[in-house]
Amino acid sequence: MKRIVICGGGAIGVAIAYFLSRRGAKAIVVERHEVAGSASGKSGGFLALDWCRGSPVDRLARRSFALHAELAEQLGNPWGYRRLETYSGWAIANQAAGGASRPWLSDDVAITGQIGSPQTTALVEPRAFTRGLMRAAEAQGAELRIGTVAGLVRSAGGAVEGVALDDGETVDADAVVIAMGPWSILATRWLPLPAVYGFKGHSLVFDARGQAPAEALFLEYQEASGEVLAPEVFARADGTVWACAISSTGALPIDPAQVAPDDGAPARLEALCRRLSPVLAAAPVVARQACFRPVAEDGVPLIGRVPGVDGAYVATAHSVWGMLNAPATGEAMAELILDGGASHVDLTAFAPDRLKTFDPARLHGV
Repeated sequence: MKRIVICGGGAIGVAIAYFLSRRGAKAIVVERHEVAGSASGKSGGFLALDWCRGSPVDRLARRSFALHAELAEQLGNPWGYRRLETYSGWAIANQAAGGASRPWLSDDVAITGQIGSPQTTALVEPRAFTRGLMRAAEAQGAELRIGTVAGLVRSAGGAVEGVALDDGETVDADAVVIAMGPWSILATRWLPLPAVYGFKGHSLVFDARGQAPAEALFLEYQEASGEVLAPEVFARADGTVWACAISSTGALPIDPAQVAPDDGAPARLEALCRRLSPVLAAAPVVARQACFRPVAEDGVPLIGRVPGVDGAYVATAHSVWGMLNAPATGEAMAELILDGGASHVDLTAFAPDRLKTFDPARLHGV
């Protein structure tokens, strides 16, 4: 039985553990904060079949969209997987749009087109998905350890043989996968990896008590100040509505538990949402949150072997499509580690050595 340590308990790491354990390998997820404690618990959970067409991620996304449906059916759908109608539109603060809208939206909103159908767009509740998949992996023999990876254990020849935790414990492994989202940049202290940057997004969750239909909205919204934002609004199966619109380039804290919204951002987003919909105007806010999505220099994920280091792998930098692409990434990584190559998705475009390695001397506060 191969032992594989996955550093990171987000959707990508958990999906790798699930598909490895389904193949009979011993997967050990090491998470310093909590499973789904960062973007995998706070993102929108929007899934699209073909929105990545023409990009290197297209095949990965199409395979993953199919796997999402299969996993929901096979595992009882404890994470609210649902198909959606998806619309585009625009709105101007305090100005009636005068165009076609949806019954649950205000007169400020004009719907300009349908950009997704139940055959091409869907939704999951991301925290429930990530934690549910971790439980399914554990039922197959995977293990979750709460701890912070402080380094790698290497053989005399340099091959990876496990990880060292900050409490002095070591965890033996035949392979180690770096899947720490934007915190994967910390692994450049141990491995020749490209930089992974964190871009901050803000979101709210409203308790709409099921009054919003199974719809997703992608809008352009002009505030009273004249600034134009791009709100995204998703109605979830649990009766809540998730909304985002405000991004920033704030510094990534070393500790994921320290991620917090920018001053004023939640109030600004709440005011916008309450103008968009009378349903949201009457709904209490149950979460005001922020997260960092991981992005590589060229915007393409890092998925594959770490060059020059036997037993080392990376899977991160999925940007806004991390929740969508988690299942196919997990499947491909399990195939790569256990079989020597991925059979469902060609990983060539995601090879880490396409980018220059990051100099860990540039890290501050570590």
